[in-house]
Amino acid sequence: MPRWLPRAMVLALTLVAVFQLGSWAFHQLTGLLINILIAFFLALAIEPAVSWMASRGVRRGLATFVVFIGVIIVAAGFVTLLGSILADQIIKMIEGFPAYLDSVIHWINTHFNTDLKRVDIQEGLLRSDWLRNYVQNSATGVLDVSAQVIGGLFQLLTIALFSFYFAADGPRLRRAICSVLPPARQAEVLRAWEIAVNKTGGYIYSRGLMALISGVAHFVLLQALDVPYAPVLAVWVGLVSQFIPTIGTYLAGALPMLIAFTVDPWYALWVLMFVVVYQQFENYVLQPKLTSRTVDIHPAVSFGSVIAGTALLGAVGALIAIPAVATLQAFLGAYVKRYDVTDDPRVHGHRRRGEGPGPITRARQLWARRPGAEKPGPGGGEPGQDSS
Repeated sequence: MPRWLPRAMVLALTLVAVFQLGSWAFHQLTGLLINILIAFFLALAIEPAVSWMASRGVRRGLATFVVFIGVIIVAAGFVTLLGSILADQIIKMIEGFPAYLDSVIHWINTHFNTDLKRVDIQEGLLRSDWLRNYVQNSATGVLDVSAQVIGGLFQLLTIALFSFYFAADGPRLRRAICSVLPPARQAEVLRAWEIAVNKTGGYIYSRGLMALISGVAHFVLLQALDVPYAPVLAVWVGLVSQFIPTIGTYLAGALPMLIAFTVDPWYALWVLMFVVVYQQFENYVLQPKLTSRTVDIHPAVSFGSVIAGTALLGAVGALIAIPAVATLQAFLGAYVKRYDVTDDPRVHGHRRRGEGPGPITRARQLWARRPGAEKPGPGGGEPGQDSS
């Protein structure tokens, strides 16, 4: 046996063990890594505001805290407004359920000649095994939901802490990264960081401004139609349509349409028409003006990035896909060398003149070569015509 073979076997086994250990550790830490990624993009989004306050004499930690408090207040207000709608609808359903049940029982008794009573139905339900099993399963489900809620709160706390540290200690973090790089690489890292901050922050702020404009426009419409919960629905439309990519517009418009339908079906049609018209105005007038200097990417690239982000990271990937792709596009645009395009008509999708016969000439040639066509007479004249 060669002397190097045992060492090679030990080295191969060691590499396999290290790979397995690294793979196991990566799978165990996937959730934490995703939370750190979300926190990093959130820190990039709020860093312009933090830096603006820090440049005016506010301590960076305090500036980050103030920005975080503002974000928390906005998020809590949004959840509270939506919760008020949901709670009000649930209360109305519970209060109106006995009357609805009485109407159903009356209809059944009238059409099927039965003698059902609500009290008998209630007693039968209370004594049924189905209800007992349902209550037991619901109790187990409540425990599962509680565990998921606690896990979600822990994830939010983790993201908030990392975001706070990334934003508050941004200069220190950049200094620590640059300290292990040569000067040329330091400039590239700082430039990439600046591009990421500008693109991510610009995306958030431009979307926030468009959400404000959209909310005000829809509030005016809903208030004019006297649709209930107009302020809450306007906030819903503004935020959901802007911060949920691709399908956000349809999700945002569905809820006001349903609420308007309960008032008058024609109101739902008016809301639908307004949503469609406003979406066109936003796509072709408002959005190009607001995002031309922040996140200027092609709609097809935006749609593809959302699909790719969703496939990789789910809903989180869909949210951070557009600023990530915009950052990558700006970074490549800064380093990829570009050349002047030659003045060739084919660049614009046109043929060069003199390049082959035109469409009319080709049609005549095809018609002349059709089956059964007579050949021209001598000298190129008409068939059967003397050339003299």
